[in-house]
Amino acid sequence: MDRRIRILIGKPGLDGHDRGAKYIARALRDAGMEVIYTGIRQTPEAIAVAAIQEDVDFVGLSLLSGAHNHLFPEVARLLKEKGGSDIILFGGGVIPEEDIPGLKEAGFKAIFTPGASSSEVVDFIEQEIQTR
Repeated sequence: MDRRIRILIGKPGLDGHDRGAKYIARALRDAGMEVIYTGIRQTPEAIAVAAIQEDVDFVGLSLLSGAHNHLFPEVARLLKEKGGSDIILFGGGVIPEEDIPGLKEAGFKAIFTPGASSSEVVDFIEQEIQTR
């Protein structure tokens, strides 16, 4: 790849806790990736539009509020609708194990739960970009 990997980190919904999202954004930047952080309390629509406008390779969503089963698939749907079906999706936050298969069905390649290291996220991205 002749340009840096571009990643949008989004916080959909009303969740105001962004320490984890900022931690991952910094780790990805430190790994040489270009990161766009949308900030807290974004609508799925705003995240999808920003991802398309910024021509990102990945969208990473972070959610702690429990609304991931609604908000994550909605972002995936909107991205497909707007022509971003090639964008690789991943998510993280307080997400019960039993919810992960449904999120993967909705289009998420990986879900990182509490305790996942930033290097796991970096490794995931580097592996996915190789298979593109």
